[in-house]
Amino acid sequence: MTRHALLGLVALFLVGCASQRLAGRELDVVKRPAFISRIELDAGPHSLVFREDDSYRDKLKKLEPKEADRRLQSKLASSVTRFEVSERLRVTTFRQLPREQPWLNAVDPARVASVLESFLVEEVPANAPDYDLLAPLGTDAVVEFVIQDYGMRSKKGRAGAYVRGYTRMFWLKNKREIWRHPFGVDRVEQGAETLDPFKVGKDPSLFRQAMTEMLDELSTEFAQELTPDDRQEATPVVPDAGPEADAQGRERPLPQKPEPPEPAPGELPDPDS
Repeated sequence: MTRHALLGLVALFLVGCASQRLAGRELDVVKRPAFISRIELDAGPHSLVFREDDSYRDKLKKLEPKEADRRLQSKLASSVTRFEVSERLRVTTFRQLPREQPWLNAVDPARVASVLESFLVEEVPANAPDYDLLAPLGTDAVVEFVIQDYGMRSKKGRAGAYVRGYTRMFWLKNKREIWRHPFGVDRVEQGAETLDPFKVGKDPSLFRQAMTEMLDELSTEFAQELTPDDRQEATPVVPDAGPEADAQGRERPLPQKPEPPEPAPGELPDPDS
């Protein structure tokens, strides 16, 4: 078993052990949540295809596996930005939450971005921000999404996309967590249809599509967990709830695909016809 595979199994074990369900009684007393999404500095994208799996040796011909992974990684980075990966989890999850309190009173994401000086550029902060800066906005709880690792890997000639990280909700004042959900989606382990790395090298949008599907699946799962069925005081929509009532409607659109960058030096071999 390779070191990467072993680490993957450890990660999956930790995912199962570290989860914390959101109790309805906790959500009942949340008044004004803020949503934050970030991506760790060395999160990726990573290509762990050719060095991890010698099934491609003949197709690579004289190209070294390390160099092949470097070229593929450059293509992955060109298909979807770190900003897009991080933001999609936050935006898509928020849009699926029911129109009831406390979500109707969530802090405007633009104000969160301004206070934390984040999301205003294509990059997002790698380090955890100073959450206490949100206190003047009336924030009492924070919902945070963190991407720790993503990219492509392969096993026995079957490649696929993967993403790992965690999301949580905690009280701003004492930082006590009331919800935690480590996540890991690995298309290779799921036995999904292979994502041909050579085809991705020629058409990086294939990786973008795979990432979008995984992030949207996770968002649906998160939205369900943030809607516990044991609430006692869920407040329905109030027509005159004030300016924050339209917070979901004011949510900024999902990031769009950037202009394609200049071709990176070197290409992978052509995919099989």
